[in-house]
Amino acid sequence: MNVLLLGSGGREHAIAWKLAQSKKLGKLFIAPGNPGTSHCGQNVPIGVCDIDKLLEFAKENKVEFVVVGPEDPLDAGVVDVFEAAGIKAFGPSGKAAKLESDKAFAKHLMRASCVATAEGRIFDRYSEAKAYIASRDEAVVIKAAGLAKGKGVFVCDDPSDGIIAAEKIMVDKIFGPAGDVIVVEDKLIGEEASILAFVDGRNIYMMESSQDHKPIGDGDTGPNTGGMGAYSPAPVITDKLLDQITREIIVPTVDGMNRSDTPYKGVLYAGIMATAGGARVLEFNVRFGDPETQPILMRLKSDLLEVLLAVADGKLDEVNLKWDPRPAVCVVMSSGGYPGDYKKGFAISGLEDAQKLEDVMVFHAGTKEQNGEIVTDGGRVLGVTALGQTIQAAQKRAYEAVDMIKFEGAYCRRDIADKSLKRYK
Repeated sequence: MNVLLLGSGGREHAIAWKLAQSKKLGKLFIAPGNPGTSHCGQNVPIGVCDIDKLLEFAKENKVEFVVVGPEDPLDAGVVDVFEAAGIKAFGPSGKAAKLESDKAFAKHLMRASCVATAEGRIFDRYSEAKAYIASRDEAVVIKAAGLAKGKGVFVCDDPSDGIIAAEKIMVDKIFGPAGDVIVVEDKLIGEEASILAFVDGRNIYMMESSQDHKPIGDGDTGPNTGGMGAYSPAPVITDKLLDQITREIIVPTVDGMNRSDTPYKGVLYAGIMATAGGARVLEFNVRFGDPETQPILMRLKSDLLEVLLAVADGKLDEVNLKWDPRPAVCVVMSSGGYPGDYKKGFAISGLEDAQKLEDVMVFHAGTKEQNGEIVTDGGRVLGVTALGQTIQAAQKRAYEAVDMIKFEGAYCRRDIADKSLKRYK
């Protein structure tokens, strides 16, 4: 079976790496891909939202299945286009993708489906948002309602900072039209985790838990990023809590989407806050998380292509996934200055040596090949991921590999997975 994978980040390298292991795979094409994915299949220089060219390429190369990595083409309805042309695709429809691309839609759906989440209000005028935030005397969370690459959330312990955040989003337009509408929520107290599930519209298969590290600095300090590292499993998600998340969050959300005439197929990602009163939803994403995908797929022992096809065919109940019991840790190496301004084009050394370490994968994210060498080409450059018998062992191995890789301005957090050490050894 010929497969076309859309995307160019660390998530897509991990997906390509896993798809390449399938016995069902014929040719694997990645559009546009990166230097890492080129070792898994054939990169194709077509942008993820250039849907007409992608469809033309798929037809010319007898692609039978399309796997969508990032959120932008999902929001643009790429799955609908391929399915209308008779080509199977993995991911939600454009209407269902609103669960991520429109936080106001998601908030309304959660309320209608009795899904536990933070109390919040939705605003499309800055003056009204400012007045409401000014009336608050407790911490608030300000969210751009549209797609903001994981950076559109401001946690403000002082409501006055919330007013500034709302102004940046709605007036200064730092996220463009994604900030035309904002959601203002009460701040939830607890520990965050990521829950991913395969959904075929009717059946649900929960994946292993993970925990992302959004802020740029150690100890969760500084501005939010697309994610500076992740590990799996997340011990904060106990069996009891996972059962609650499944029954009270994932199932009613899928049911709510069906009732809204937006049946859901693909990966449903729930950002969860484990509070003293149980799990609460922070946000939904409609695709694999990045960097959560890297450690999760390192632990997946089953054929990824088989399960993705089962989702597309509505036969998820026929799949039984097997997982490596060993934990995995992913450390993101970023460009100096990220998530603000940063420079590109710095040569990267040590990749081959790091890759030779046992149970280590170096997933490319913001890289490109230039004059025969790999250079930096983005904010998040690499996702260095390792397995270990314990979380400490996986963490140690990941950082051992990180320390072998060099490029100008290289930065990483040094506390990825530290939260787990008090719980999981």
